[in-house]
Amino acid sequence: MRHRAVAIAALATVMGTTLAAHAQGVTVGAAPSTEMVVTQPVEVDPNGRIVDEQLPGFREYVVTERVPSYTVSQSIVVGAVLADEGVTLYDVPQRFGATPYRYTVVNGETILIEPRTRRIMQVVD
Repeated sequence: MRHRAVAIAALATVMGTTLAAHAQGVTVGAAPSTEMVVTQPVEVDPNGRIVDEQLPGFREYVVTERVPSYTVSQSIVVGAVLADEGVTLYDVPQRFGATPYRYTVVNGETILIEPRTRRIMQVVD
């Protein structure tokens, strides 16, 4: 009977650890001497934009990725539509929140773009 109780407790621990590993959030680290993953929830903007708290980290990410800056003659403002050719769009990493948008750098400014319409949704810089 005692072995059955230990086995059930061990199974419950393993199941809890597995579920915690699949929880949504940013992995912060692992607790010492355990297999439990420690996560921090990612704040998500209802409009898909990158939230203010994530902007410094996102700016740093773009710099370290060395994304080229494209030059266009139009004004870079929210709502403007970017031309189809000549500008590459990149995926936003999940750690900066779930967003349907892509990013690129135009005229030295990092922007979020709605990929189907190419409409500028957020100017990050």
